[in-house]
Amino acid sequence: MSASKPASFTPYFTEESAGQVRAAFLAAGQAEGYASVSELIEAATLREVRRLQRKYNQSRPWDPAPPGSLRPGQRTRKEQR
Repeated sequence: MSASKPASFTPYFTEESAGQVRAAFLAAGQAEGYASVSELIEAATLREVRRLQRKYNQSRPWDPAPPGSLRPGQRTRKEQR
């Protein structure tokens, strides 16, 4: 996990996806050097953020979005369609 103080951020997973995340951590987390499932999720998320930065922002980091700038909670079913 990041060396700095962790910020609160809650991802949502379907039951199936959450089961796979837990299973992957239990099966390979220690071998891959992850101390916690949160550390695995953080590493995977930051890999995707770096990919998006390369694709959409000339490989540069974006200015940080402050807490409260995202709508809380999951999207509605209508929004997911």
